[in-house]
Amino acid sequence: MKKILVTISMIVALFATQQVKAQFAVIDPVNIATSISNTATQVVQTSSTAANMLANFREVQRLYSQGREYFNRLQNINNLVQDARQVRDAILMVGEISEIFVHYFQKMLIDPNFSFEELVAISTGYSILLNEAANMLWDMSSVVNASGWLMNDAERMNIIGYVYERLRNHRNLVRYYTRKNISVSFLRAQRAGTVDRVLALYGTATDRVW
Repeated sequence: MKKILVTISMIVALFATQQVKAQFAVIDPVNIATSISNTATQVVQTSSTAANMLANFREVQRLYSQGREYFNRLQNINNLVQDARQVRDAILMVGEISEIFVHYFQKMLIDPNFSFEELVAISTGYSILLNEAANMLWDMSSVVNASGWLMNDAERMNIIGYVYERLRNHRNLVRYYTRKNISVSFLRAQRAGTVDRVLALYGTATDRVW
């Protein structure tokens, strides 16, 4: 466990250069995910018109962009012990879930095959999934940082592994949720003869999450 904590400390140290210190010192990946999720929930709570939905989703995009460089830097760190790598990859999976939401929901907003009510429902689903991912990451970070817990190294590593596997399955669930939503648009496009437009919007099945 000491190796894990030391390696995580080294990860943090890599971000603490003069150039990025002000930007990253106050950024917590759990808070990033939670902030994005809270803002996504606001889309549902406050949107009464399409204009409000777009305004709120721009805030979701801004919050994700704020943490995106953090995730990109973390992704490039490879020389980690196994358990520290699982902690890093768990953080990255929450970032990936956030990216899936931001990337594909932005496209859904301009997809004529979805009604406003359906977009609200889709946004609600993404909000729930993102909240659950943030909670899982919080569970893991609590174990890693809980110096006062009566827990040995093996128990900590087991919990880290358990949360990592849950997040990996959850990431796959978000991909499935996205594919199912896009498939609704695809089926409607087939009936309307506008499949090419849907493919141009979302890409093909071979190079996209769906």
